[in-house]
Amino acid sequence: MAANAKSRQTTLLAAFATWAAIVSVAAILGTYLGFGGRRFAFALVVAAVLFAFELFLAVPRVQEFARRSLGGRGPLLAPLVPLCAVLIYSCAVTGDWKWMLAGAVYTVVPALLLASSAGKQPGTWEDYVAAAVLWLPLQFHWMYNFFPYPAPLSHVLSVLLALSAGVAAFVLLRRLDGIGYAIEWRNNFAWNFGFHFVLFAAIAIFLGTRLGFLSFAPSLARERFFPLSALGILFFTAWPEEFLFRGVLQNLLSRTLKNEYAALVVASAIFGLSHIAHAPYPNWKYVALATIAGFFYGRAWMETKSLVPGKLIHALVDISWHILFR
Repeated sequence: MAANAKSRQTTLLAAFATWAAIVSVAAILGTYLGFGGRRFAFALVVAAVLFAFELFLAVPRVQEFARRSLGGRGPLLAPLVPLCAVLIYSCAVTGDWKWMLAGAVYTVVPALLLASSAGKQPGTWEDYVAAAVLWLPLQFHWMYNFFPYPAPLSHVLSVLLALSAGVAAFVLLRRLDGIGYAIEWRNNFAWNFGFHFVLFAAIAIFLGTRLGFLSFAPSLARERFFPLSALGILFFTAWPEEFLFRGVLQNLLSRTLKNEYAALVVASAIFGLSHIAHAPYPNWKYVALATIAGFFYGRAWMETKSLVPGKLIHALVDISWHILFR
């Protein structure tokens, strides 16, 4: 971390070390599971490129450099990395031109929508449609068809593509203020993180056990995979969901509704409803608890204007649930 008077911001070296470690673990794990050959190599390269795109752009200096370099060519160049990733994967791994075309449309349409909002205040219909285009195919698992091989990477590749396309659209092209995408640590983050996590945990455990949604059942088997689970939850669940629901959706709603708390409530309710499809359907207990969780994650973002505390709270909540509860 590079320290300054107000915050400690991540450096490109730290981001590269994190990227290299996680990609190496993925390669070793894939080999252990029996994957290999040309198709797996290309799938891994595509995942590594998408992961680098979203992780390196969370480095403040890299993000500033990318924005300056784009200039007026944003609509053409911003979605270039996720678009190329889809094309390379389809050509080298599946050869399915129909899903290649669908993936290309997925990466380009949000950028085109936001390009049409250039110069307008955030909160246009194009902003909301772009967010929906990014979210709905992932929510309903349609994107798994983009990345059918290897099966264990389908979800990861889908999330990486969605977040990369979202970062290209909203961070590089639309340049939506207040997302808080940069990885940094400020003095008030520890208090913000601890307060919201402890308060939500107390409410969730009490309410979850009373509703019959949670039962205390720690598992040594699950604890053996704690490091991998923690990394997976942080980078492929907490980070993309906080970006979409807090950095983009709650951010836009606060401008449309002219009220931060109204935006917090609406975004939390939408976040809660996004969990309704979990078995048994419709899972209203999950919706209720996820809505409350979204309120605390959103309040953490609202107070700091950074995704960092919220995604750490989100990750710790999910990790605690998977290890300690059923």
